[in-house]
Amino acid sequence: MKDQGRSARKRTGGRLKHASKKKRHQLGREPAETTVDDPRFQVIDARGSEDKLRALSTNIAQLSDGGETTEVEIEDVVENPANVNYARRNIITKGAIIETSEGKARVTSRPGQIGQVNAVAIE
Repeated sequence: MKDQGRSARKRTGGRLKHASKKKRHQLGREPAETTVDDPRFQVIDARGSEDKLRALSTNIAQLSDGGETTEVEIEDVVENPANVNYARRNIITKGAIIETSEGKARVTSRPGQIGQVNAVAIE
């Protein structure tokens, strides 16, 4: 679990005096860092009796190409603007450029949040 509250320090470096304790709703989680591998998923309890399906690894993407959607296999992560090291570690995030069996595609979904990779074909 990760605290998503305010920093304990001011911009000047001085310490802040907090008016309240840490609350459970301020907690976050570590990133899923979905990789290209055999599909593995994790079910996460979300707020309001909901579940989230988190993709830990996957090699399947839903590729949309001008109105038609097909299921393709992910071969490699070519580029990832979120982090320069994610491409060499084959980590898929939203906005990543992936190499598929049908060519290159840009990821439009958040695999760590919804559990699947949706992508749009690019030239």
